[in-house]
Formats: sequence, C-alpha cells, structure tokens
Amino acid sequence: MMKQNRRIQKPVKPAKPVKSTSSQTKKESGSGGIIDKFRIYLGLHAHALFSSLGKLLKTPLTSVMTIMVLAIAIALASGFYVLLGNAEQLTGNLEATNQISLFLKSNMTDLDGRKLADKIKQSPDVKTVELITQEYALAEFRDYSGFGEALNALENNPLPTVIQVLPKNTLKNTEEVQRLVDELGRLDEVDIAQMDMQWVRRLQSMMSLAQHGVVILSFVLSFAVLFIMGNTIRLELEDRRDEVLISKLVGATYAFIQRPFLYTGFWFGFFAGATAWIIVTAAMLALKSPMEKLSELYDNNYEVLFLGFTESLILLFTSSLLGVLGSWMVLRYQLGQMKLE
Repeated sequence: MMKQNRRIQKPVKPAKPVKSTSSQTKKESGSGGIIDKFRIYLGLHAHALFSSLGKLLKTPLTSVMTIMVLAIAIALASGFYVLLGNAEQLTGNLEATNQISLFLKSNMTDLDGRKLADKIKQSPDVKTVELITQEYALAEFRDYSGFGEALNALENNPLPTVIQVLPKNTLKNTEEVQRLVDELGRLDEVDIAQMDMQWVRRLQSMMSLAQHGVVILSFVLSFAVLFIMGNTIRLELEDRRDEVLISKLVGATYAFIQRPFLYTGFWFGFFAGATAWIIVTAAMLALKSPMEKLSELYDNNYEVLFLGFTESLILLFTSSLLGVLGSWMVLRYQLGQMKLE
C-alpha cells in the first residue's frame, strides 16, 4: 500500500512569474518616487523659507536695525545712480548749447546760406541746422545792444549770414565733433567755424568721472553689504550652535543645515532692498520741486527721473542675492570649523 501511494503522488511545479507585471510595477513605483521626492524637496524649502521669516519676526528690533544698516548702504549706491541719470538728462538739455556757429563770407547771400544749410543737413554727424539771416541778426542785435539809432545810420548790413549746426553726441565723442568743426571750416562759403570745445571736454570729463565714481561706490558698498550680512549670519550661527550640532548627530545633511540660514540672508537682503527703494524714492520726491524750479530758470523741460520698474526689480534681486551670497560664504567657513563637512 505504501508503494502504491508514492506512485500516485506527483510533484507540483511552481508557477512562473509574470515578467510584464513586475516591470510595470517598477516603472510605476519609480515615477511615483520621483514625484514624491520633488514634493518633499519643495516642502523642505517652503518650511525653511517661512520658518526663517518667523525667526526674524521674533526679534523685531535686531532685525530692523540690521535691515536699516543694509538699506542705507544699498540706498547710497542706488541714490547716486539715480542722481547720475538726472545729471545726464540735464547735460542732454545743455547739449543744445554746444552748437557750431558758421559765419559765412561777406559776399554770401541769404539764398546761398539756405542752400549751404540744406547741404549740411545731409551729413550723418549733424543733428539740427538753423539759418540766421542777415536781417534777422541785425534786428536781434538792435533789440539787445541798445544801439538802435546808430545802426539806422548804416548804409549796409555789416552782419554776415550765420548757420548754427548742432552735432550728434557732442558730449560723448569730442574727437568726432572737432573733426566736424574742421570739415565745416574748410568749406568755401564759410569764413569762420567756431565752437567752444573746451566747455564740451570739461563737461564730458565730469560726466565720465561721475560714472566711474558710481561704479566704484557700488562695488565698495556691495562688499560692505556682504560683510554686514556675513557677520549677522555668523552671530546667528553661534547662537544656534547646539541646534546645528544636534542636527548633524541625528543625520542631517550639510544642505539641510545651511538652508534656513541662506533663507535668512535672503529675507534680510530682500527687505533691505525694499527699504532702500523707499529711501531713494522719498529723497527724489523731496528734490523734485527744487530741481524743476531750477530747470525752469534755464527754459528746459526737465522731468525728474526715479527708479523704473526694471531697475526696481534689479535692485531687489541684487540685494537678495547679496544677502544669500554673504550668508553662504560665512556658512562655508563656519561650518567647516565645526567639522561638519
């Protein structure tokens, strides 16, 4: 009987695994894992962003003092930039006074002067051309000189026809302007070509000096913001030294430890940039009325310039970037000293 039972029993073959189902499960778990990791990553950054803002609000006096120091440094650079823009606009109005006066020869008539003026207008280096006839020059001289009766005794008009030429970019390229003066002076119809090039060179030198000064000042104040921001983060890191060490002992990564400090630097830089924008705007509003009154005395249509929308965004971005960069540099050194890397 035992032998017959053994013959009846047959071995059971194991079921074959379904390859397609397992591979599909791996793909689904892989795609889901990437999405979950990305969500966790965003959640960590959002937590660090708002928790760092909350810590700033817990110490309002210290935070406001730090922000004001940073804002003053940023406002100085931004303010000088805006003032330079207004100065360039003012020099643009003064550019109209830098005209080349062409005194034509005595045998040239007003008709000859008009033909010559039309010819000069074709030059690409010329912005505007104005013809002053002999009659107009004599009438103007009579009104402003006070010798009206004496001039009536003259048989002929002694004043020549004058052409006033306004070159392009008189305050940017004095060499081309001088070349234009020399070319116009060599014309057969012209007796004298005159322009105060010394005044143009002096004004151009002053504007160039101001531009370089603004660039240098911006770099110096940027380094000041970096050092102030770095010292602020260093003090906060020292206050939270035990918290950082415990975080490292429980397995926190270097990026996790430095993330809240970087966002703290971001908030300091952002609020400092916004405060600097308010300071510069308030200062320009205070100067607007005196500058417009001064412009009216010189018959200029002068409009005070403020920080534009794009310039304001650049200001906020730069100040925030300086805050993050200053924090990062200090963290790299201080955390290295703690033997956390």
